[in-house]
Amino acid sequence: MKDKHSDHDHEHEHDQGQETMSSFSEVYGEQQQEESGVALNEASFVRTNKRQRIGSGVSETARKEEKSPIPDHLDTVLDRLEKEIGYKTSFDVVVREMTFGEKRTAMLCMNGLAKDSILTEVLKRLTFLQPEDLSAHAFHSFLDLYVPAAQVSKEDDWNNMLIAVLSGGTALFIDGESSVVMIDAKAFPARGPEEPSLEKVVRGSRDGFVETLMVNVSLVRRRLRDPQLRYEIVRVGERTQTDVCIAYINDIVDKELLKSVKEKISMVKIDGLPLADKQLEEATVKRGWSPFPLVRYTERPDTVASQLLEGYVAVFVDTSPSVMTLPTTYTDLMQHAEENRQTPFIGTYLRWVRFLGIFASLFMLPLWLLFVMHPELKPPALEFLGPNKTGKLPLVVQFLLAEIGVDLLRMASVHTPSSLATAMSLVAAILIGDIAVQTGIFVNEVILYMAVAAIGMFTTPSYELGLANRIVRLILIVSVAAFSVSGFVIATTVIMLMLVMERSFNRPYLWPIIPFDMKALWSIIIRQPVLYNRTRPNILKAQQIDKMPKTE
Repeated sequence: MKDKHSDHDHEHEHDQGQETMSSFSEVYGEQQQEESGVALNEASFVRTNKRQRIGSGVSETARKEEKSPIPDHLDTVLDRLEKEIGYKTSFDVVVREMTFGEKRTAMLCMNGLAKDSILTEVLKRLTFLQPEDLSAHAFHSFLDLYVPAAQVSKEDDWNNMLIAVLSGGTALFIDGESSVVMIDAKAFPARGPEEPSLEKVVRGSRDGFVETLMVNVSLVRRRLRDPQLRYEIVRVGERTQTDVCIAYINDIVDKELLKSVKEKISMVKIDGLPLADKQLEEATVKRGWSPFPLVRYTERPDTVASQLLEGYVAVFVDTSPSVMTLPTTYTDLMQHAEENRQTPFIGTYLRWVRFLGIFASLFMLPLWLLFVMHPELKPPALEFLGPNKTGKLPLVVQFLLAEIGVDLLRMASVHTPSSLATAMSLVAAILIGDIAVQTGIFVNEVILYMAVAAIGMFTTPSYELGLANRIVRLILIVSVAAFSVSGFVIATTVIMLMLVMERSFNRPYLWPIIPFDMKALWSIIIRQPVLYNRTRPNILKAQQIDKMPKTE
């Protein structure tokens, strides 16, 4: 079997001959889109390719939008490689010139991105060629008969060839031929799958996504052996040419949602995505200054697989160990995989504890400060609330300093070697907190409630939502300090209105609370047994709403 797959597309069927490519438009911002079916390991990696030529410079885009033929003289090829790709200047650009059957050839690859063992075997096989082995059509002889590689394709465009080589492919030039043999023998630097540090579970798989796109999609394919699972790949960024994979289940996903995701990604015009998925999110979602995340990040393959089965769309970005699933809601971001790894009763209990911690982190400090400022508002059962002494600083200043201190400790722990992180935490928690209270700068209650709020933030499954909730808490504290009761009510109302107006890919962010969906809300409050959870969320508008047939 000869695979036609290449991570960088533009494969042409040999049986159909050399096809005439559609010329790129000269207008800035237009893109070429090609669709071709791809099979890898007997259709384990299905793609409908849509090449996106997206750039930021008019002159650079115009240069790449025109098809550039491959020179048929090898010396011309080498001169052009020297000028355009830095051959003989960049040490990692490797060109191996050899003669097979009295036919001069040159193999181009990037050192560190190509698998040496495969290329060595190819060269060994070609050394046995004799002049009589090559027909008048030497290129087709190399392509069809003599290159012993699983994934080999033909390329006629110079720019596409360069992108493929810079992405880890290997190009075999043949003197006198205006086409090149592309050999897919990639070997990216990669680490092994490990359990994500932010999404650990007691029971469950220990593998997580890595920085290599093919490994990530394979981890999901291993869990979803569904022939309807689709992986569509596009490239974003004029200079980085970053691979972006859109994953969905064809007979479940809402076609309008899928179309919206594709259109938003295709409209991105940027120089590159060196920071991968985060830059792509900002370029597609365009949420402005809202602190709330409108996509869900996960590093767990089982989470992505379950989301795809529900009807969500997953977006993989090469070089990133995180995957975006969309659309998302506020309640989605509050759920964790551990709840589904336990029994329904225990899962429900864990979910309630997590919800309680999140809401405590939001409202405990503002309400406590409000009751201290206005003791007449305290119910009789809460008469014990309030400090015995106020300290040398106003309470609102103490809260703000404590918030900043927790953030400083969090950032310091990230940049501290793991062997010293525990010691640093003990020093911060015991020495700094105790000394601050003894000197009268802080009161005990501020330290206590700040610790509870910090724990609630860390129990939030979504790191981005935890940071957004911290900003909300700061706004509520400042509003209470400035305007007391009216400040708390107005700030809470404004934040609620902001959440109500937010939409994630045209889906309401506060669903199922607004708009109200009792059945969906009940499934969030109570972790349903798997056999009772028979339908997909209404918000996704899935083609198949039922997960399993109903039993009579």
